[in-house]
Amino acid sequence: MINPMQQVVIATRQRSSEAVITALQDAGVLHLKPITGGPLSTGTLAGGDAQSRREDERLLARAESTIAELGTYRPAPASLPPQEDWERVVEEAAGPVAALARARQELQADLDAEAAYGDAVRTLARLAGGVDRSRRLAVVPFVLQPNDSLAELEAALRGTLEDRYALATDVAGPNRVGLIATLRGDRDAARAALSRVRLGELRLPGRFDGMGLSEAALAFEQIRGQGTERQRQLNEERERLARTHGPALYAVRDALKDRVAIHDVRAVSARGKYSLVMQGYVPVDRVPALTAALDRFGDAVAYELHPVDEHHDPAVPVQLKNNSYVRPFQLVMGLMSLPRYGTFDPTWVVAVFFPLFFGIIIADVAYGLMFLAFGMWLLGKARRNEGWDLSFMGAYVPPATLRDLGFVTNVMAGWTILWGFLTGEFFGTLLEHLHFFYINPPLLDRLWGWTGLTFPVDPYRAEHGYYQGLIPIVFPRLETEYFSNVALVFALLFGILQVLWGWGIRIQQGLKHRDPVHTWEGIALFSGVAALVLLAFVSRAAQDFSQLTNFSNPLVWLMYLGFALFLLGYLRVIKHYPLLIIELMSQGGAVVSYARIFAVGLVSAILAKLSTDLGWSLYENIGVLGIILGVLVGAALHFSVLALTLIGHILQPLRLHMVEFLNPTGFNTETSPAYNPLRRLSPAQGQAK
Repeated sequence: MINPMQQVVIATRQRSSEAVITALQDAGVLHLKPITGGPLSTGTLAGGDAQSRREDERLLARAESTIAELGTYRPAPASLPPQEDWERVVEEAAGPVAALARARQELQADLDAEAAYGDAVRTLARLAGGVDRSRRLAVVPFVLQPNDSLAELEAALRGTLEDRYALATDVAGPNRVGLIATLRGDRDAARAALSRVRLGELRLPGRFDGMGLSEAALAFEQIRGQGTERQRQLNEERERLARTHGPALYAVRDALKDRVAIHDVRAVSARGKYSLVMQGYVPVDRVPALTAALDRFGDAVAYELHPVDEHHDPAVPVQLKNNSYVRPFQLVMGLMSLPRYGTFDPTWVVAVFFPLFFGIIIADVAYGLMFLAFGMWLLGKARRNEGWDLSFMGAYVPPATLRDLGFVTNVMAGWTILWGFLTGEFFGTLLEHLHFFYINPPLLDRLWGWTGLTFPVDPYRAEHGYYQGLIPIVFPRLETEYFSNVALVFALLFGILQVLWGWGIRIQQGLKHRDPVHTWEGIALFSGVAALVLLAFVSRAAQDFSQLTNFSNPLVWLMYLGFALFLLGYLRVIKHYPLLIIELMSQGGAVVSYARIFAVGLVSAILAKLSTDLGWSLYENIGVLGIILGVLVGAALHFSVLALTLIGHILQPLRLHMVEFLNPTGFNTETSPAYNPLRRLSPAQGQAK
């Protein structure tokens, strides 16, 4: 749900403003809203305030860049030095860290150059045989690609230089390199000959550009021999500097951020010569913390709280407040925008249906156990307060996020295991081969016979024990010959539920906000979609249109009522939505989109079945060796199938919620800023006075 907010206006004396803002930082509950216009000054600071802000921001930028160059995560908390020592602390670290960063950058550039050019330069230096040090002769090195013609180069050189050159080539790693030796005065002519055959002179990067081949080869040899050790030494020095300066740097950085935040508050407030006025929002359940922070100033502060105008104020921030089960799914909601304040928070819907849809799609006990193991691993790291360093992706996942991710993964795993038992799948059909799961036609007839289905018994299968086992399959989606239509309609029922639910929310929000346009739009499309669904049921999926005149069927009356309400709603909003009829067709397609729950899941199940069946056939045809080959082949195929399809299995349920369900609610067209309260980063007792 969305946490309700109160709007607050705070006025204080200018001389008390820093203490008041500091108290608000300590409380950590006020979301500020800029004040614009009015008789008091607003916007950019001036005079001494502006100069103080520039100094704090300069020192903060220096501290931030030094921390970035150290490349360290936050160390254990350290005490904050006195404010007069902040610049000294930052500069004592910034000087050696900057010098070390330059040394590391230069060494890395040398290592990159050696990796890219080392083999070529050493080969060219050997070909040159010291000619590159001659005062009368010049050398022009180049690299030959596999499709380059050396004969064309020879012809171009002869046409330009006649016999005043020497040409040599050799293999250097994966490439061929070449060298033209000629008189210094003919060097440009040799370069021109290279250009005519679409070759270019080899130019070395950075500090190696002005070196001769022999000198560059010697430099590259030194880098290759000493570079790794030098890099290790620089990294050790970096770690030493991080241990020495990191704690104090982080403490000063946090304190400087708090000071800059005070300047920011003044910049978004209204300022007079003797007064300062702030406005913002505070959650209703945190009002006591705000009043406790302000009341201690007595007459020096005046404030007023009143309800927010959720109908006309787009700046009201949003804070989601959900129970312990739903809260971790706010991680999934982070992929979407926040809802508009005063509207509908879909987090709990995602918490219920997203893992359910995922479980229906995967529906494999073995896969579910793998996800469960992964989720428990994530929770284990979170319990140990460990993050997950994904440096190859340039990311770091903190323990709190791992805790939510592990919980969500375990819920997804639970639904996957449950549906795996219902579909009888364990690595596809592995346990069906072992007669742990089995098809029981009489049971399936009793469960699904009301749909008109009959599950035939194959005499050959019955003779070979196919219909015997321990646990009967109750949702046999792999029995596509009989069960596909039932599984498809089962998936579409979710579409009917969620699309109609979405338009129902649109009606509810329109009534709440006294918006007749959105109310009638919701009524029209809710009724129209319901009528289309009833049309499909009444006509048996367009197989018998004669049933549309069977007025003894109450569904027919409901269908016509739905179309009538759609026309009424359409006429009420035709000026705003003239293409609403087309939108109705689109919403019918949105319902059909939920067929992907069936289709994507069936494809996954068929791939898993094929992987297991291939491994099982190796066992049946080869014997003991076949068991080993079958396990290896089956495992490799299952891993490949899961790796290639997993992202799609996660994205498909997300898409159904983001588009098909949330579009009708208006969720994707309006948003509000996230609740971001003013709060302190540094310890209160360490704040400079």
